[in-house]
Amino acid sequence: MVIGGGVGCARYVRGLREHLRRSVTDAAIDVVVNTADDWWVSGLRISPDHDSILYTLAGQNDDERGWGRRGESDRVSGELREWDATPAWFTLGDLDLATHIARTSWLREGASVSDVFARLGSRWDLGATLHPATDAEIDTHVATEDGRRMHFQEWWVRERAGIPAVRFEQDGIGAARPSAGALEALARADVVLLAPSNPVVSIGPVLAVPGMREAVLASGAPVIGVSPIIGGSVVRGMADACLAAIGVETDAAAVALHYGARTAGGLLDGWLVGEEDPGAVAKVAAAGIACRAVPLWMRDADTSAALAVDALSLASELA
Repeated sequence: MVIGGGVGCARYVRGLREHLRRSVTDAAIDVVVNTADDWWVSGLRISPDHDSILYTLAGQNDDERGWGRRGESDRVSGELREWDATPAWFTLGDLDLATHIARTSWLREGASVSDVFARLGSRWDLGATLHPATDAEIDTHVATEDGRRMHFQEWWVRERAGIPAVRFEQDGIGAARPSAGALEALARADVVLLAPSNPVVSIGPVLAVPGMREAVLASGAPVIGVSPIIGGSVVRGMADACLAAIGVETDAAAVALHYGARTAGGLLDGWLVGEEDPGAVAKVAAAGIACRAVPLWMRDADTSAALAVDALSLASELA
């Protein structure tokens, strides 16, 4: 199973699916998805991390933009802006809006987030089952250096993470619990893979749901992570701004140490870094985490599948 969110997770799961299909194996893929960057816009519930994974696995994603559906138009967003009913800096495509309308309708009828994930996922042959980390609303807010507090999406999209953050707060997370699907997936997992997602705002909130970290460790499956940092730079987005806010360097080894070794009370059994970071291997291994330097760039089906092979091979060694 995989834990993560966003484009990095989407491409990673797609590569894992590609490898398993080539291997002619009947292994199932479960994905526990971050929902902490969800928010309400124009009366609609938006779930960016889930939708990135859904559209990518369905072959419906816009690879050029990195978000939304391919072949999009944005007439509805333009009209909403004319009515001053949506933020001018947050554009949703018309096909994407249909997803949000369906999601919101089902939620207002009483469906859980897990129910909505299942209904949206049933439309296409995804080759994976997506589970929310929790059915509770745990939207992330950012406390900034200049004394403001704003929704994560405002900080990420409108401000482009340009205002230094001092902390990230998931409202209501203390009362949240892991979704039933997430717990069931962990209980049957042979391996737990941390996707190369943002450690702070994609994977961090999943692990912060009370009971989730304990469930990961109780599964007994080896936990293997993939660095989202290659050669001292983020692969995508502004993860460096998030890491700076929690005092972690933008460095492959530093992120591994942030998660910590299972043998020392942390999470990881193994960690993959890029070929560009050979010096990280010894640092990570010294902390009690098995580490390998491998190609991390997921440029196409072959390179993405190869990364999945490397992660599973390390898990097999440790198991």
